[in-house]
This record gives sequence, C-alpha cells and structure tokens, in this order.
Amino acid sequence: MSEGSQGTVLFLCTGNSARSQMAEALLRNMDGHDLESISAGLEPNPEVHPLAIRAMARIGIDTSGQHPKDISKYLGRTMISYLIIVCDKAAKHCPTVWPGLSDRNRLVWPVEDPAKAEGTEEERLKVFCRVRDELKKKLEEWLESI
Repeated sequence: MSEGSQGTVLFLCTGNSARSQMAEALLRNMDGHDLESISAGLEPNPEVHPLAIRAMARIGIDTSGQHPKDISKYLGRTMISYLIIVCDKAAKHCPTVWPGLSDRNRLVWPVEDPAKAEGTEEERLKVFCRVRDELKKKLEEWLESI
C-alpha cells in the first residue's frame, strides 16, 4: 500500500477474466480517491477475456496487460481494506474471514457474467459493455458513500 493510501480494494470473482478485471481497471482509472485496486479469482482462467479488453478499450482504458490471478496470491499476504465480490459463485466459496477485514468492508455485488453471453461477437460485446457500465455505476455510488 502506498503512503497516504486509503487502502487496497480486492475485486474477486471465480475466473478473474472479466467482471473483476473490469472493476479493477475502472477503479484504477477513477479520480477522487486514494485506493489501490487489485483483482483475483477462485479458479482463475488462463487469460483476460478478449471481449472484456475490448469493452474497456471502448472507454479508453487499456487492460491488455492485465492477467488473471489466484486468490492465494493475496490471501494472508496482502492487507486489504475492502473485498468486493462480483459473482454469486465466488460469494458462496470465498473465505468468510480475511485477516484485518471487517464484515462491513466485505461487499457482494453479483453482476451478470458476460462470458456466458451468447450471440454474435457484437451482441456479446454489448453484454460486456453493459456489465462494465453497471460496475462503473456501482463503483461511483460506493466511492460517494465511503
């Protein structure tokens, strides 16, 4: 954690290839806060979903250098101030206790899994963009409240 930082936010989902990656990048690119942003998955996929990268690029955020990470990279190794779980499956299987984290700082924001979208590539990309926008709205509202 950098000097003067309000803390670290860990976004968690199952595969760490879409929702949590987009949330991590969104928070990192939002002004008006001093929070570090990281993400992880319970069962990380091999790579960030290409449509997640494209959805973020459409709003000027480059996520092409991000990669999925296993929760074990952070659990017991990184002090986090907020845990934001963005999928139901991760919420059910995530450790309920995180060293130094209070229950009020463990948030569950289940959003649709865009990786499960069907249709043409453009139709699927629209789902990724919709989920991105939902996460952005949730983050803006949350930042106002803390």
